[in-house]
Amino acid sequence: MKFSLFTLFMTAAAANLGGAAATPLAPRDVYVPPVLYPHAGTVWFVGQRHNVTWDNSNPPKQVTNKIGRIMLRKGDLTTPVILADNFSILLGHIEVTVPWVEDGSDYQIVLFGDSGNFSPLFTISGP
Repeated sequence: MKFSLFTLFMTAAAANLGGAAATPLAPRDVYVPPVLYPHAGTVWFVGQRHNVTWDNSNPPKQVTNKIGRIMLRKGDLTTPVILADNFSILLGHIEVTVPWVEDGSDYQIVLFGDSGNFSPLFTISGP
C-alpha cells in the first residue's frame, strides 16, 4: 500500500512540474575588466598607498554586480585580506593601503565584481 501511494504522489508531482512554464531569465553580462596596476615588476612597500587600476573603458549595458571588492592573493591562495570594499566597479581605480604581510614576489590583486580578475604577479616588501 505504501508503494502505491508513493507512486501516485510522485506521478502527480511530476505531472504538475511538466506543465509549469519556466520563467525566462533577463540577459546578463559578466563584466571582467582587466587589472592594469599593479603590473608585473611592480614593488609595493608595507604602509604605502596605491591606486589599484583596472580598464573600465568598455562595460556592458547590464552589469550584473556593480559593487566591487579587492582582495590580496599570495601564491595559489586568495588571502582573507580585504584591501577595498563596497565601491563601484565602474570607477576604474580605488586607493588601497599596502597591508603588513610577509615579503614576497608572488602577490596578486583580485578584483571582484561580476567575477574575480587577477592582476599580474607583483612584489610586496617590508618597510
